[in-house]
Amino acid sequence: MIVPFLFLATQPQEDPAPPGYHLAWSDEFNRDGAPDPANWHFEQGFVRNRELQWYQPQNATVRHGSLVIEGRRERVPNPNYDPASSDWQKNRQYADYTSACVETRGLHEWLYGRFEVRARISAQPGLWPAIWTLGVSKPWPSNGEVDILEYYQNMILANTAYGVGGGTWHTVKTPYDQIATDKDWDRKFHVWRMDWDENWIRLYLDDRLLNETDVSKTVNPDGFNPFHQPQFLLLNLAIGSTGGDPSKTRFPTKYEIDYVRVYQQDG
Repeated sequence: MIVPFLFLATQPQEDPAPPGYHLAWSDEFNRDGAPDPANWHFEQGFVRNRELQWYQPQNATVRHGSLVIEGRRERVPNPNYDPASSDWQKNRQYADYTSACVETRGLHEWLYGRFEVRARISAQPGLWPAIWTLGVSKPWPSNGEVDILEYYQNMILANTAYGVGGGTWHTVKTPYDQIATDKDWDRKFHVWRMDWDENWIRLYLDDRLLNETDVSKTVNPDGFNPFHQPQFLLLNLAIGSTGGDPSKTRFPTKYEIDYVRVYQQDG
């Protein structure tokens, strides 16, 4: 019995679960190499919002205990290029930037809980790092979206969206200068958090409440409430579009995630 005791005593100790919660799932990014395929899928190509980046798996690696999503200024050909197409995803011959988006879609999903992500962003023009969730059923925005983090154009955003068309948004924009307590703020890791139950979605940055949404009011026109269904998680670094003009930004740039943890209430 002595050997197992010594073995357990020498293991690294993770942070304890908050009172009343247990750890339901996490990725601590402690194994170098590609992101764990049991936890993450990749988006690929031009995906949304007329963004400039081409998403590709090679821009996401795990090293030194963090998931590193790297934005690069590099030209890659669009294999779907069609000069006659009116579709922005096809009528661009090249992408001039690359990045990565990882998601737990089809692998892990959760109904309610505390979501914590410790990450370090780069607050440069044209960059649009995000931590967000989407509901597992119905098309966007009827499936429900929560933006635990968005940064762009000197703003930190915390949002929820649901409904139809362009979505019904509950958005709080906080100027970066009101968040950044010193000039090296974006060189440090910070904790973004969502507390979500059947009544409320509350979004925090370093324990500062940024936004809260009354879930009783997030009902689609068909009567479906998307925040009463499981959601999956996405981590990505977009470039351009709403993120602004990246032409004078220094590349490569890094968006680093130290850990992702999902806690759920006991009982």
